[in-house]
Amino acid sequence: MNRTMPQSSQRQIAVLGAGLAGLACARTLVQAGHQVTMFDKNAQVGGRMATTPSPFGSFDPGAQYFTVRDERFERVLALSPAVCRPWSANAVRVLDPHGRVAEAALPRREAHWVGVPGMDALPRHWAQPLLAAGAIELQTHVQRIERDALDGKRWQLRTAGAQDSSHVYSGFDQVLLALPAAQAAALLRQSALAPDFAERIGGVQVAPCWTLMLAFPQALQPTLAHLGPQWNAALSTHHRIAWLARESSKPRRSAVERWTVQASPAWSLEHLDDEPSRVQAKLLKAFAEITGIRAEPGYTQVQRWSQAKTQVPLGRSHLWDKRSGLGVCGDWCLGHRAEDAFVSGLELALTVA
Repeated sequence: MNRTMPQSSQRQIAVLGAGLAGLACARTLVQAGHQVTMFDKNAQVGGRMATTPSPFGSFDPGAQYFTVRDERFERVLALSPAVCRPWSANAVRVLDPHGRVAEAALPRREAHWVGVPGMDALPRHWAQPLLAAGAIELQTHVQRIERDALDGKRWQLRTAGAQDSSHVYSGFDQVLLALPAAQAAALLRQSALAPDFAERIGGVQVAPCWTLMLAFPQALQPTLAHLGPQWNAALSTHHRIAWLARESSKPRRSAVERWTVQASPAWSLEHLDDEPSRVQAKLLKAFAEITGIRAEPGYTQVQRWSQAKTQVPLGRSHLWDKRSGLGVCGDWCLGHRAEDAFVSGLELALTVA
């Protein structure tokens, strides 16, 4: 932390959301000398940069990989080489609805990176200093933002925690929302704040995603050949499935054959409220159609992301109102990539600092 900042310039800042955007924002503000407290309703940091354990190895049910196009992101990642590795998904294939490779439609070739030993490694690493300083309140859902009862120029947060416990955190000069678009807009409306922000965010469209995770413990690499196709990742035009990846091909993962299957935005929206067992059966059938793998998996799990892939972004990196001290950031401001989340959080923090 920069200890040379004059006390009068140091601000108390709340950052709501401990995904990649929130962490990038919070870290930058701490480096600028401000006091930051983060809040997240989940038990872990990272948002969709998540890792799910299983008896046969881990899965990355959210972000499958990330690219590095922004020089600032590249420089920051260079400081944490132990938690990132390149992945051979450069060989990504584009498949037709029947699982046949459409070579003419191969996507742009660029490096694909993953966290090691899981996608949550990077946000966990970034969060360590904040957690050590007691600056992250996990399992804490911010329900309302309002003016501080003791100082009308500042903000306070009404929250709910575990076992429905409630608490008021006060004394914040600024409140920055690094939340999914729908959650950010809902909180602003519920708090009767920044109606222009809520209106702008209302134009953002983010699709849901059902994710299927499969493990085949009978196929242990490298003693046995791959099950099914020889590629490790593919984009699919099948109406149910948009993406498939062999998790066991990623660096520093268990050798047990494992796949993560992500449903298409349209299908996920159509089946958003289906029973998980029904979703699992339908996606498993489509997985077999695409890959030819008809063996019975030894492990299956589905997860639903209500806000996953941005379809219509905000079109700017962040929103900021200096007079009120309210700001908003997130991947959805620019797109759907992990790098978009980083850039959004960073640029909001640089504006605020």
